[in-house]
Amino acid sequence: MSEEPTVIGAGSNLSDVNEGEWAGWQTWSGDAFEQRAGPFYERREENGGMVSAFRAEKRHMNGAGFMHGGCLMTFADSALFTIATDEMAGARGVTLQLAGDFLAPVAVGQLVEARGAVTRGGGKTVFVRGMITADGAPALTFNGIIRKVGTRS
Repeated sequence: MSEEPTVIGAGSNLSDVNEGEWAGWQTWSGDAFEQRAGPFYERREENGGMVSAFRAEKRHMNGAGFMHGGCLMTFADSALFTIATDEMAGARGVTLQLAGDFLAPVAVGQLVEARGAVTRGGGKTVFVRGMITADGAPALTFNGIIRKVGTRS
């Protein structure tokens, strides 16, 4: 017996942040996993592209003192959907594929950001390529595929 996939954005609330370091950004306040893993933030940049970000904390680190690879991949998975915001046009989706290449370690206190582009869309399948940086230095490149599964209610 197979279960329905968990859908990113299902029942979630994209909320404005009005104070602190993240004033002017938005966060998925209704997504308990992203809040525990990050929390992750997003906003539209002046050039029209989307950016996701969070601040590296001690709880994100592995035993060697650098950001856990699973944390970076979780952030990349979230960033897929932020990068594809316009292509998704209110649709919900699931991640079909996610791959990453680790380039450099991320340390406590660094600003971690993800930017990228939709490389192919127009239907139910959306292809995304992106890069995560730490204080502006490349830390991870990633690519993924999103499958649209419905609309947000």
